[in-house]
Amino acid sequence: MPSNDPPRPDQAPPAGLSAGPDPLAELRDAGVVLVVDDVPDNLSLLHDALDDAGYTVLVATSGHAALQRVQQAEPDIVLLDAVMPGMDGYEVARRLKADPASAHIPIIFMTGLADTEHVLAAFEAGCADYVTKPIRPAEVMARMAVHRRAARQARQARNALDAYGHATLAVRLDSSAPAGARLVWQTPLARQWLPVYFDAPLEVLPLRLIEWLQELAGGVHERSLQATAAGRRLVVSLQGRTVDDDWLLVLREVNDAAVVEATMQAFGLTLKESEVLYWVARGKTNRDIGDILGSSPATVKKHLEHVFAKLGVETRTAAASLAMQRVRGLQPA
Repeated sequence: MPSNDPPRPDQAPPAGLSAGPDPLAELRDAGVVLVVDDVPDNLSLLHDALDDAGYTVLVATSGHAALQRVQQAEPDIVLLDAVMPGMDGYEVARRLKADPASAHIPIIFMTGLADTEHVLAAFEAGCADYVTKPIRPAEVMARMAVHRRAARQARQARNALDAYGHATLAVRLDSSAPAGARLVWQTPLARQWLPVYFDAPLEVLPLRLIEWLQELAGGVHERSLQATAAGRRLVVSLQGRTVDDDWLLVLREVNDAAVVEATMQAFGLTLKESEVLYWVARGKTNRDIGDILGSSPATVKKHLEHVFAKLGVETRTAAASLAMQRVRGLQPA
């Protein structure tokens, strides 16, 4: 006879029946939340409710302490009091959103000020949502779940780009920012590549990239920006514009060493001759090639004369054309 006992929580639903949404799924993956408020009673109320719901709760009682907590722990979401002595919540939000390491973290403002001007100020500072005081923990957690889900999906999409070798970053042209632009966010792979190829400090936009982007904005149609390091080449191209009018850039790494090796074998060139031919095919002048290879323009010219003789051509254009044809022929279909 069929049992009338209710199913145990660890039992699967009977075959053919849908389990339906799991109301506890969000809580089991609750994550880390930072609560920022200078009023102990508010902190206690939220801390207890969030802790009971399975969150790991961090607390801060000032704006400076909040910034330190974010650097130390990188919470999944921040609940931020708008009005605090010293550094207020608006300034905390602006600083978090200006830092690429924390710009992706959703911020929910907690405020007793529901006037339109205060709400607009919160969104302008970078908040994703706001709740009014007195705080109702159930409402706060419902809003948190929505914004955490959206942030997680965005992070997964960026990580997927990294997995396919296409690092991505978003840049905002801003005349008030250093050098006229600021980094909005970047994927882990972009964070790894930019300092290597542009010799720039971590989390700082390379000046060369900013200048290229400003030229694009001014109508100069340079399709891509390229940089080299240790026999490899980084190609930066414009993917498009975001809804926030940021410039979305995709970075792709190319192994130049493999192409140089192929031309060496195809034409019987020395390593230096093959490197010179490679950069000629890339449209570089003798001076450019000398800077890249650490040689004088005169040395590059002598290597190029040997290349012409071995290829049986007399011009740079003919050498580049022949090299590109032969390398394409060596690549698998």
